[in-house]
Amino acid sequence: MRISSGRRITPILGAELDKFRTLPLIRLTLTVTFILNIALTAAFTSVSLQETTGTQNTLNTGLASMGYLQAGFIILGILATCSEYTGGQIRTTLTAMPWRGVQISAKMLALAMITIPAAFIMAASGVLYAFIMLGDTALMTEIGTVIQTLAGATGYLTLTALLSAAVGAILRRTTPAVVVLLGYYFIVSPLTRDWLPGYLPDKAGYYMYTPPSVDAGNILTPMEGTGVAMLWTLSLMAAAILLYRRRDA
Repeated sequence: MRISSGRRITPILGAELDKFRTLPLIRLTLTVTFILNIALTAAFTSVSLQETTGTQNTLNTGLASMGYLQAGFIILGILATCSEYTGGQIRTTLTAMPWRGVQISAKMLALAMITIPAAFIMAASGVLYAFIMLGDTALMTEIGTVIQTLAGATGYLTLTALLSAAVGAILRRTTPAVVVLLGYYFIVSPLTRDWLPGYLPDKAGYYMYTPPSVDAGNILTPMEGTGVAMLWTLSLMAAAILLYRRRDA
């Protein structure tokens, strides 16, 4: 008897969510990332208060830590797909869930369901902290702009986690995946800042939460940045699913 994909994915999605809920490294990564984000936001806010006079942009200050915050979501995505290869748990998973394409798709969906609220809370908490600490010097921003910016930051962090999960599924080992992705985001990308500006995943993602500005010389609009970042993520996810279905565990 053939079972439809819709009937398969519901219990598999529940199982993947249970894995993430009970995996200590997932909880530890989210907790440490949240704490470090608040600490970095506090540092950037303090520097902003000491070095700048007049009104200050709350969004810029509250999201100044995004370049570092993304590291936590990179690690989160890698752990989501690589953790089961440690000790060979992946064989048990594939024995219980032989539909590989459905299983890894459910894992990605479960990761997104966890990442979206976590990313929003972290981005919003940074902006809220900056708004409180800047006090009277905070530049008043329209609520629509705040919502758009937070939505862009949440989307970027979520896409970063999914892209990292895809790379983890391709490499199947935590350490190589961490080295490759952190090496790209924190070493290669800054060194190639002027090459293909706006068309690599992190550079396109920057414009997802940066409102267009003539003075800033923005290359992409938030929607264009979202499209480019999504294209990178979906392409790597498709490659990960294809390899996952064809390779041995």
